[in-house]
Amino acid sequence: ALQIQCYQCEDVRQDDCSAPEFIVNCTVNVQDMCQKEVLVMEDGIHYRKSCASSGACLIASSGYQQFCTGKLNSVCITCCNTPLCNGPRHKRRALSRASALPALAPAAPLLASIQLFLWTCAH
Repeated sequence: ALQIQCYQCEDVRQDDCSAPEFIVNCTVNVQDMCQKEVLVMEDGIHYRKSCASSGACLIASSGYQQFCTGKLNSVCITCCNTPLCNGPRHKRRALSRASALPALAPAAPLLASIQLFLWTCAH
């Protein structure tokens, strides 16, 4: 069985909690993804990171996609399945405005896989 490691922290302001002391081992065979929530609040950007099951994370990220605007009160939830993938983004000097926005196009296959997942669970 594979065990993934993720960064984990609750509601950390400004700091994106990607230091070694935030690394945790996720539950084998249950938590197979890392989740990252980025909330834009009046007092700055808040980060919440954790281990997650793929089903729960994908449902949460698709559910909040419409609120992921990058503006005030924006909520972005992302899921990834490689070790420590919810850690720091590699800093790039020239970040264009377009690449900073979330891609909305991949939502259709994601929703299809969530529907399949839910259908499979129900039957």
